[in-house]
Amino acid sequence: MQAPRGGTELQFEYLERYVDKDLLDKVQITTSVPEKIPLHPTKPNILWQKNSHDQPNLRPWFLDKKNHKKYDWYIFNSHWNYEQFRREFGIPTDKCLVIKNGIDRIKPRELQKKDKKVRLIFHPTPWRGLNVMLAVMQLIKNPNIELDVYSSCDVYGTAFKQMNDHHYTELYNQAKQLPNVNYIGYKPNEYIKENLHKYDMFVYPCIWEETFCISAIEAMSAGLYTITTDLGALYETCAEFSTYVPYQENPLNLAANFAYAVEHAAVNLNGEGIQKHLSMQMKYINQYYNWKKIAYSWTNFLKGVTGAK
Repeated sequence: MQAPRGGTELQFEYLERYVDKDLLDKVQITTSVPEKIPLHPTKPNILWQKNSHDQPNLRPWFLDKKNHKKYDWYIFNSHWNYEQFRREFGIPTDKCLVIKNGIDRIKPRELQKKDKKVRLIFHPTPWRGLNVMLAVMQLIKNPNIELDVYSSCDVYGTAFKQMNDHHYTELYNQAKQLPNVNYIGYKPNEYIKENLHKYDMFVYPCIWEETFCISAIEAMSAGLYTITTDLGALYETCAEFSTYVPYQENPLNLAANFAYAVEHAAVNLNGEGIQKHLSMQMKYINQYYNWKKIAYSWTNFLKGVTGAK
């Protein structure tokens, strides 16, 4: 049985790698789902909240305000996510802190390419916009644009895949049949990071309210031109470096606008302006989201919580 290795699990691995173990042992950190592990009777209890406020396994707990006292601190992965919980549930603001997700530096792509082929990558889960991305590829006329799709439910483990992956079989089959799309399926995060430099664009017509989006900062760290929607925390995460296509509920309209953005970017990728843009993007992402920097924030926070020196 494959265990889940989504963003939550990967970020916890980083936390254990970069933050002093003795300091971590002085607190109990629960990720995303309240009380999925019992509250510790003596240690400070911290809820590291990465999931969206509208998740059905979270709402009943947060709607009961008596529960809010159970955790000493709530850590959110974005200001956007914190604001949703504050507005929706009235959680105590004096117990909340934003510490963003992070990454390690990723091998960069070659910014100046002689090859005319423009390689796109889509690797978020299928319910986050794969249907729109496949519609985009049917609208694109440039024969040099090609998409690799790594989307599946495997990232959340074998049990989750068995329960949910069949809902997307039709999408996977459609991806396999399109001439400008290669459906590859699930690859672990390590494989994706090692191969991002082979791509030119990270394309994500997101229809799901992202609370952060680690996939985006990994791609941007590698120098990929990034096109997303403006849904959820994406604008906060990607800052001024992504191209944002305004989210629309009508998937065909969204696909048409997204296809235009992709084709326009593809013919300008080697332009001096975009080269400077991508160079600045890599510097920003690798500095702002470097896990050593994130670990510094966590260390200072935990020292304050535990009284450690």
